[in-house]
Amino acid sequence: MFNVNDSNNHRVKALSTTRTGGVSLAPYDSFNLGDHVGDEQLKVVTNRQKLTAAVNGQSIQWLNQVHGDRVHELTAYSAKPYTADAVYTRLDNQPISILTADCLPILLAAEDGSEIAAIHAGWRPLAAGIVVNTLNYFQSPATNVHAWLGPCIGPQKFEVGAEVRQQFVLNSIDNEQYFEKQSDGKYLANLQGIATTTLQQLGVIHITRSPYCTVSNPESFFSYRRDGQTGRMATVITKT
Repeated sequence: MFNVNDSNNHRVKALSTTRTGGVSLAPYDSFNLGDHVGDEQLKVVTNRQKLTAAVNGQSIQWLNQVHGDRVHELTAYSAKPYTADAVYTRLDNQPISILTADCLPILLAAEDGSEIAAIHAGWRPLAAGIVVNTLNYFQSPATNVHAWLGPCIGPQKFEVGAEVRQQFVLNSIDNEQYFEKQSDGKYLANLQGIATTTLQQLGVIHITRSPYCTVSNPESFFSYRRDGQTGRMATVITKT
């Protein structure tokens, strides 16, 4: 696990996990936090308990992610995951989280620490407008929102078809720069680049990006594109 520090506001704390430090066995070795990938449930529970301890023992709100554009506004913790691909809250001492294994995790926090959000920004949610849908919940102006873009599949590893490129270019011609055509007619796509431009177009100016590619770092990160059957990392944010 490593801490995320992109704001001077100490009311907001965030972390992103790696694949190490847990109890799961291969191919989920070892800190798998996904309970839907075929891992032994007891091992997932143990790993989640370890993560909960890292956020001061506070119960983490999980989501049932479906690669859509729905945002859940969290007003009360639920042991049952809400079906959504982003979660927004103004609750104090309530960690919220999303799971990834190549998709882009995005954390948002108001400058004053009053509101936070976590976004599962795979290409489908990103193309469908998950970022603007989440920002629409914020009462703070976008210029006062800090964004952190976590580890994800990098621009040299994310090959997509022309139909994916077309969706993003239709959303904004500025996205054209994030697709590099290959000899077989497919494209290499830059998820972090697309998300950065999307945030900037919406008025967000405080943006920090992780340099890590999940596919290229098998010792540190799970990767669905690389391994197929694999675990999930968690990206967590909370405020006091």
